[in-house]
Amino acid sequence: MSGVFSTYLQLGFEHIADLNGYDHILFLVALCAVYQGHDWKKVAVLVTAFTVGHSLTLALAALDIFEVSSPLVEFLIPVTIFATSLGNTHPSALDSSAAGGFSKAMVFRYVSALFFGLIHGLGFSNFFRQMTLPGQENGLIAQLFAFNVGVEVGQLLIVGLILSLTWLSSLRISARSWNIFISGAAAGISLLLMLERFPT
Repeated sequence: MSGVFSTYLQLGFEHIADLNGYDHILFLVALCAVYQGHDWKKVAVLVTAFTVGHSLTLALAALDIFEVSSPLVEFLIPVTIFATSLGNTHPSALDSSAAGGFSKAMVFRYVSALFFGLIHGLGFSNFFRQMTLPGQENGLIAQLFAFNVGVEVGQLLIVGLILSLTWLSSLRISARSWNIFISGAAAGISLLLMLERFPT
């Protein structure tokens, strides 16, 4: 593994796992709140949809093909968390955890995760461009790939931890109560972030 690849792999992993930038983690928490451990296949598809979205806009923005102002992106990220948390309380979201993989409820959640991933990818791109190594511009595609792999490794570990905590919670409280508690907490935090980051 080359030094540049391993550097960007580490940068991607550290960025998604950084508690100082917990908004991406909070989105994953909200995304998984409806599901139990045995729903891991559905969660995997949701996370894949999110991945496709943020990989696309990360690449477009990093290659200067597409650009959105950083303050707007930073505001929109907690909006995605708030919308996901609010959606978790709708009966269709609860139905999606029991329905098949391609029910209307699940397809809607897949599309939403993809769309919200587009927004998070713009947030990743702002960090990525700040970390581009001098003299390494010609290897931008390889750097993007390594960074994305690092993000995904971190993301999968986070989702695994979330589902493990969900399984532990199911020993004491109902799935509905867990969902309401987690979604409510995520919504509250995201609302504070929205107020803090509101573009002026």
